[in-house]
Amino acid sequence: MERKELVSRVEEIYKEILEVDAITLSDEMTANDVEGWDSLTHSLLINQVQKEFEVKFKLREVISLKNVGELFNLIESKLA
Repeated sequence: MERKELVSRVEEIYKEILEVDAITLSDEMTANDVEGWDSLTHSLLINQVQKEFEVKFKLREVISLKNVGELFNLIESKLA
């Protein structure tokens, strides 16, 4: 899967969970950059990403994520 498609699919998840009409995710983006992205929505986002891509993340992998780019990299590593 190309990164552009992966980003597009993750953006759809973020739009649904955060209840926004549009969002453009960047590699450097963090929860501090997005209104409504708190610990509860973070858990929902991670859960939905796992379902969408049919992958499982270890707790330590999720805790170590520093930004959206690292999430994209983690998804890509699980799909490889």
